[in-house]
Amino acid sequence: MLEFLARRVLHGAIVVFGVTTIVFVVTRMIGDPVAVMLPMDASPEQRLDLAARLGLDRPLWDQYVSFMSGIVRFDLGDSFWQSRPALDIVREALPGTLFLVCWASVLALFIGAAAGAFAAMRPGAAADRYILITSLLGLSLPQFWLALLLILVFAVALGWLPSSGSDTLRHAILPIVALVLPSAGRLAIVVRSQLIDELNQAYVRTAEAKGMTFSRVVGIHAARNAANATLTIAGWEFIRMLAGYSIVVETVFAWPGLGFLAVQAIQRHDAILLQCIVFVVAILVVITNLALDIIHRIIDPRAHIG
Repeated sequence: MLEFLARRVLHGAIVVFGVTTIVFVVTRMIGDPVAVMLPMDASPEQRLDLAARLGLDRPLWDQYVSFMSGIVRFDLGDSFWQSRPALDIVREALPGTLFLVCWASVLALFIGAAAGAFAAMRPGAAADRYILITSLLGLSLPQFWLALLLILVFAVALGWLPSSGSDTLRHAILPIVALVLPSAGRLAIVVRSQLIDELNQAYVRTAEAKGMTFSRVVGIHAARNAANATLTIAGWEFIRMLAGYSIVVETVFAWPGLGFLAVQAIQRHDAILLQCIVFVVAILVVITNLALDIIHRIIDPRAHIG
């Protein structure tokens, strides 16, 4: 197990290194922070002075070395936009994103697993077809369109919930629903498929022939055998929310999290802040993958994870 953990941590460090390097290069190519921070009538001397203060007048390789050495010390520099440590800004925004993503992941897993299991018990029945259609519809809707539809219905037309902000728990309901629906649909389809495959195995018929009830066969054997695939998809959904969906949802609902912060950093060409956001998200993704591998080993010790 220790060798396995060491290998996975090494792989994760390589992934974080690669992602942060790519982001460093891309952020130096997409815009000039000096042009954004200064008025249009600024003199060339003012531009040169600001570039020197931001460290943008140095060669690219020198900036990269400084950036990587800062990562080792967990000093990712000061934000161009807010003029304070970028890591502090990310720490302030991170709880907002984790709150949405964690709640949405738990609800999506519960709803998706329950719906998928119910559909698998009666394949081809009306309830199965309804769950399949609903699941496909949920995961097919574009995230931004779904978020806007929720605002239009529940905030504008009905007036039940606020459309933006984070002042109360009520403000989190619509963003969480926008994250849950596509993920729950995907999980329901996976759980249904896995359970149907398991229930068609010979051991199920053997267990029933020996007198074990169908519910015990499903709960003890089939559900456990299908758990690995279900947890893998649930982990991927958590990562998708954290590194992708949250950007759209937080922007639409003006939720103060990492996704909304990343969009603001891009708009202001704040390379330092954007690099810090990507670095933190990459670490969280690596930790999530490592946790999933450990859970798989616990559920099925025979599993070999490379």
